[in-house]
Amino acid sequence: MPDNYLQVNRELWNTRTLTHIHSEFYDVASFKAGRNSLNDIELALLGDVAGKKILHLQCHFGQDTLSLARMGAIVTGVDLSEVAIEKARELATELNLDARFICCNVLELDKYLDEQFDIIFCSYGVIGWHPDMNAFATIVSKFLKPGGTYYLIEFHPFIWMYDNNQENILYSYFNDGPIVELEEGTYADKDAPIKNNSYTWNHPLSDVIGSLLKNGLELTDFQEYNYSPYNIFKDMAQDGNRYRLKAGKLPLVYAIEAIKK
Repeated sequence: MPDNYLQVNRELWNTRTLTHIHSEFYDVASFKAGRNSLNDIELALLGDVAGKKILHLQCHFGQDTLSLARMGAIVTGVDLSEVAIEKARELATELNLDARFICCNVLELDKYLDEQFDIIFCSYGVIGWHPDMNAFATIVSKFLKPGGTYYLIEFHPFIWMYDNNQENILYSYFNDGPIVELEEGTYADKDAPIKNNSYTWNHPLSDVIGSLLKNGLELTDFQEYNYSPYNIFKDMAQDGNRYRLKAGKLPLVYAIEAIKK
């Protein structure tokens, strides 16, 4: 385990945030005008959240968190990047939305927060930044009320085995240790003049689901999708607000619903 992986990844997300807030991908202008940044997959899972107390893990600069606030939820967003949290707070103030934001490593959240939530939510590109799924699931279980629901919508570990052209398998499906890469540009702007190192981990579905079961959560729904709501992979075909790899044969996203016993 590299000692500095958190700092390296924090610097990456600090740099990315400064690009993302101005990108067409995140389209902050339309969000300020009232657009809900949540996608059909998570909206269908979450249902009516009015009055629900929600913890949003790895919230980036807060669009999804603030979308939940607009839907009537009582929300707390958490992220590693101090730049992202600063921008999230600025956005909440500008839009007069009631949301709390905490800057910390999710795995150390118990140092900053001592309460439980009706719902814990996280989506798209979350768990790969953590080396240990059991540690992540422990945090989920700690902050979820008995009878509360955890929703995870995530990119499928199968797709992370491939190179950027989805042609050759470069990485293991299993968590065999950190994947160290030099990232140029960003998924929100591939031509952005930024370059950062990153440490990520691929987590097989057995680790993700197994860690939840070991920490007192009961799986109540599991879905896999052959499309992504985001055009982040190479040569994707668009169908409305869905993007598929042209071959259309690989799973791109999965969703988990689990209830704390």
